[in-house]
Amino acid sequence: MSIRSHVKAFAVAMLQAGAYYAHAADKSADAPPLVIENDTQLDTAKTYGRIVIKGSNITVDGRGASIVGAKAGDPKTFQATGISAEGVSGVTLKNVNVKGWETGLTIKDGENWTIENCDFSGNFHDPKFGWGENGRRGGIVLTGVKKSKLLKNQAHNVWDACVLVDCDENTLEGNDFSHTSNTGLKLWNSSGNKFRKNNFSYGIRKDPGEVHARDSACVLIESGSNRNRFTSNNCTYGGDGIFIRVLNGWVSTDNEFVANDCSYANNNCVEAWSPRNTWERNKANHGSYGFWLGASDQNVLIGNEASFNGRKDGNHNSPHLPDEGHAGIVFMFGPSSHTILRGNKCEGNNGAGIAGIGDIDSKGKKWKVFHWIVEQNKLIKNRWGIYLEHADFIDLAANEFDGNANEDIHEGENVTRLVKHPRILISGPRPKVVLAGPSVATVGKPIVFSASLQRPVTNRQNPHYRWQISPLGIESEAHRVEQIFAEPGFQRVALTVTNADLSDLAWRDLYIVENILESGTDKSTDGWSWNDPGSKVKFEIDDRIKLLGESSLLAKISPYSGGRVTLVHKLSKDGVSLAGKKQLVFWLKTRNENVPAWQDVNPPITLLGSGDEKMTLTPVKDFLNQPPYNEAREGWTYFAVPLAGNEDWKKVGELPATLRSLEFGFDSWGAPPLFIWIDGLGVK
Repeated sequence: MSIRSHVKAFAVAMLQAGAYYAHAADKSADAPPLVIENDTQLDTAKTYGRIVIKGSNITVDGRGASIVGAKAGDPKTFQATGISAEGVSGVTLKNVNVKGWETGLTIKDGENWTIENCDFSGNFHDPKFGWGENGRRGGIVLTGVKKSKLLKNQAHNVWDACVLVDCDENTLEGNDFSHTSNTGLKLWNSSGNKFRKNNFSYGIRKDPGEVHARDSACVLIESGSNRNRFTSNNCTYGGDGIFIRVLNGWVSTDNEFVANDCSYANNNCVEAWSPRNTWERNKANHGSYGFWLGASDQNVLIGNEASFNGRKDGNHNSPHLPDEGHAGIVFMFGPSSHTILRGNKCEGNNGAGIAGIGDIDSKGKKWKVFHWIVEQNKLIKNRWGIYLEHADFIDLAANEFDGNANEDIHEGENVTRLVKHPRILISGPRPKVVLAGPSVATVGKPIVFSASLQRPVTNRQNPHYRWQISPLGIESEAHRVEQIFAEPGFQRVALTVTNADLSDLAWRDLYIVENILESGTDKSTDGWSWNDPGSKVKFEIDDRIKLLGESSLLAKISPYSGGRVTLVHKLSKDGVSLAGKKQLVFWLKTRNENVPAWQDVNPPITLLGSGDEKMTLTPVKDFLNQPPYNEAREGWTYFAVPLAGNEDWKKVGELPATLRSLEFGFDSWGAPPLFIWIDGLGVK
C-alpha cells in the first residue's frame, strides 16, 4: 500500500561555520533520500523525508527537526525507513523526531555510534496482530552494531521499540521504550551489552478480555544473546516482563539481571528457558507468576521479590499447580538442575512461594528437579511455602515460614534426598566452593574431581561434601573423588558443600568419550560432500569446538534450500569391514537459527557398500528437537546407533559387507545458515 502523505525534497544545502544545513520540500517517502556524508544540522522549520547517512565520524544534529513518512493512516501500513546507515562508524545522531515509517532508524554494520535524545515514536504498530512473528520493525533496528551508545531516546506506539541483531558491547541507558505492541527491547544473538535505567514498560499486545498476551514482552531475549547485564530497568505491565525465549534450541546464557522491576505482567513477570542466568534483587510481583523458569538449569536467584502472584484480584492466567494454583517462583515443564535460590521473598502468592516440579507425565523418569540449594528465603502467607514434586538432591536451610495456608514444605510424589538442615543461629560464613576437574573424560581412565573453599571456615564445624557423579551417588566427607566410566555418554557432576546449615554448590557437564578410529572427523575434510542442489555446504576442521582427537568436522550450510540436506562421507579406497560390528557411533552438535528449528525426524542415516548394497536407519523421532538431555541444546549429543535397528531406529535394507560411504540427513523448517559439528565418527 502506498503512503498517502508527501514531503518536500531537499533543494539546497549550504555550509555555515563548519555545519551542513539541509532544507526540505514536500515529496513522497519513496523519493530519493537526502544523503549525509558530513557534519550536519537540520532546519527545525523544515519537514524531511528519508535520510541516508553515509559518512563516518560525523555528527547529525536534528535540533528537534521531524523526519516524516506517513502523516496519517493505519500504522501497520507504514513503509520505508526514516533514517538508515550501513557500514559507517563513529556517528553521533541526536535530536531528531522520526515518525510515520515502517522503521524509524536502521543501522547495519557500524561501531562507536551515539544516538541521543531522539524520538522514534509513531512508526509501524500493530496491536491487533495475533500470535507469531511480524518482522523486525518499529522504532530502532540495529544489525551488526558494536560498541555504541543509545542515550535518552524514545519510541512509543511502535511494534518493537528497539531491536538488536548480532550487536555486541553496546550501552543503552535512560531510554523510554515503553507502550509497544510487541516488545520494548528485543535481542537476537547480541552479547556483552549493558542496559541501565531504561523504561521498557507496557510491552503488551492483548485485546480486552483476552487471556494471554501473544508472547509480547517488555524485553525479549533470544538465540545466543549472552553475557548481557540489565540493571534497574522498568519492565512492568508487559505481556511478560523479561522473556528469555528458546524456540530453536539456541539458548542465551550468562546474563545478569539486577534490580529490575518486572511486576504486573499479564503472564509471567520473568519467563526464561535457558541455562546459567543470574537474577538478583529484581521485583516480580502481581503477575500470573513471578518467575517461570522452565528448562532453566544452573540459574541463580538471590534477593528477589516474587509476591502476590496469581491472585484472583489480579493477573492469574495459566494455573498449573493444584487447585488452580500459581507461584512466586516456579521451575516446571523443563529440567532445572544445579539451582540456587537464596534470600528471596515470596509473600501472598496464590499457590506456592517456591515450586520445583519434575516431569509429571513420566513421574520424574525423564527428568527431575535436581541439585538445588534453597536457603534464607522468606515464604510468607502463600498456600505452600515450598512445593516439591519429582525432585532429588535438594538442600533446605534457614528459610523463614509464616502463615502459609496449606504447608510450609510440601513433599509430593517422588521426592528423594531432601535434606532439611537444622537452624543454627551462629553458623559462620557461607562456604564458597570451587570445583576442579575435567569436562571431558575417556572410557576406562580414572578422573579426579576436587573441591576447594574460597571462603575460610571460621566455626568449629568441618564442611560436609555431598557428591553425585551420575549415575552413581557418592556421599563423603572428602573434598576429592575419583571415578572410572565404562561407557561413553553424557553425565552430570554435582557437588554440595555445607558448613553447618548453609551451603554452596558446584557442577560440571561431563562428556565421556572413547578411543575410536575416527572416520572423517579428525584432521581432514577429505571425502565429504553433500546431496541437495539448492544448498551449499562448506566443510571445515574445527580444532576449537571438539571432544576428541585434534578436531571435529564442521559443516556450514548456507544457503540452505529448506529441504532435506544430506551430508555424504565417502570413506577411503578400501572402506571399512562391518563384519562383527554392532554400532555406528558419533557425537553431534548443531545450531539452527530458524524458528522453529528442525522438522520431520533427524538424523536419518544411510550406510552404502559396493554396488546396490544399502541400508537406512531412520530415527522414530526428531533427536535434534527432542534431545535426550537438556544440556544437549548447547552441547553435544552422543549417538550409538544399532546396526540391527531397534525401537528407536527403524532399519530398511541389509547391512553392507564393507562400508564405502555414509549419509546423514538434516531437515529444518527454514533457511537460515545451519551449523553441524560431528566428532568421534566410527563403527564398533
